[in-house]
Amino acid sequence: MGAVASAAGSSLLEGIAQATEISRAIGIDIGAYRLSLYGFLSAILVGLLLWFTVRLTLRTIKWLLRRNDQIDETQRLLIEKLTGIILFGVATLAGIDLLGIDLTALAVFSGALGLAVGFGLQKTVGNLIAGIILLMDRSIKPGDVIVVGDGSAIGGGNNGGFANVGRVAKIGVRAVSVITRDGKKHLIPNELLMTQPVENWSYSNPDVRVRMKVPVGYDSDLRLAQSLIIAAAKGNARVLAEPEPMVWVTGFGERAVDHELRLWIADPESGLGNVQGEVFMAIWDAFRAHGITLPYPRIDVELRGAAQDAAPQA
Repeated sequence: MGAVASAAGSSLLEGIAQATEISRAIGIDIGAYRLSLYGFLSAILVGLLLWFTVRLTLRTIKWLLRRNDQIDETQRLLIEKLTGIILFGVATLAGIDLLGIDLTALAVFSGALGLAVGFGLQKTVGNLIAGIILLMDRSIKPGDVIVVGDGSAIGGGNNGGFANVGRVAKIGVRAVSVITRDGKKHLIPNELLMTQPVENWSYSNPDVRVRMKVPVGYDSDLRLAQSLIIAAAKGNARVLAEPEPMVWVTGFGERAVDHELRLWIADPESGLGNVQGEVFMAIWDAFRAHGITLPYPRIDVELRGAAQDAAPQA
């Protein structure tokens, strides 16, 4: 049995040696460098091994960072991205060294390849650098509520400041993931956040002021109306007690005395329109209960031709 096993092992080794020689013989010449089938398969194997090693290392680092309570989300993302770039760079150089590739032998392709990579990856590299800068200066971080430019980047516009508001869900290598109030996820290139004006409602603190216009009829008690407006705002669970809601007269319109209510909320990511709607409904109920009138639009039409036709003839 031992002799049979030894013979089988020898045959297997001879077969592997022959296959290796054949794979070395099959190939193409690139300048002074020969790319064989054996070298190609070896490159794939080494690349896969290095890729799995880097991925396993990154997973371990992420797990360790998540267990560290002294590192916030922004610092964790920055460390993960920089570590990933360094590990992949080291793995690439290690793979080239293990395969014994002489980079000077590929000089015939280096010019065209460099030009193609330069044009093709220009935006990608720019977004990568912009993402690292955003994480380093901590101007935008996951969980922040932002408005980009006029809001068109996240599906909004100049529509009262609601649809163009989004919460940062993730800062990636290429783009920032922002979720708007309608549940849509928008991917904004990192470079755009560096070149466009960005309103960060959560930069210093999450508190946001909400402004609401409330008209009151001329025949109403203005002081009573103002007290009812304040009470309606304070009665909402999302409205902060400090700074307290305020209301004052902003002008005398054609049909009503114009008032503006200003209140503060601490959770803009939960929406602005819904808290406005709740406060408006509370104001409506309070006004109806106390006889405060809300003027409605009215148009006076003067029929000049009809008046002339009705005039008595001399």
